Amino acid sequence: MHSPVYEIPLQKITGERVSLAEHKGKVLLVVNVASKCGLTPQYEGLENLYEQYRGQGLVVTGFPANDFKSQEPGTEAEIRTFCTANYGVKFPMYSKIAVVGPGKHPLYATLIAAQPKATSVSDVPFREKLKGYGIEPNPEPELTWNFEKFLVSRQGEVVRRFAPDTAPDAPELIRAIEVELNKSA
Repeated sequence: MHSPVYEIPLQKITGERVSLAEHKGKVLLVVNVASKCGLTPQYEGLENLYEQYRGQGLVVTGFPANDFKSQEPGTEAEIRTFCTANYGVKFPMYSKIAVVGPGKHPLYATLIAAQPKATSVSDVPFREKLKGYGIEPNPEPELTWNFEKFLVSRQGEVVRRFAPDTAPDAPELIRAIEVELNKSA
């Protein structure tokens, strides 16, 4: 089960050095998160997904990033406290990283290379919504905003990418997760 996603060095929000190899054989939902974003309430839905499906092998992973309008300015300790106190987050959280631009973390470079286009499940694509707010979105294949979601198979293959405004309980996301969970490792 060789996958470049598993080999990239990471750090948990608690400071422990790890890699996603600790989740080999599981289905991963990798999400860049932020505490001061209009989409921040998705933490609750992500935790619900984790609680509902972790017994079947789903691991939600949160990667705080301050790349979009400085919406994740806190320290790791502040982020951890915020997520636990406000949303009861128990899914694995990792150290703050860059997910766009020249300083992009290798994990996100790998995820984006594997899935250069996000699936939008809303009537108006999120890129267009940002323009409506006077924000010029990053060009594809870069991430559009906080809470973009990458689905990784039990074999470590990046199989899907969902736009930031895809709610954690969106039928399209749930279906994609269930399809991967029903495949054997």
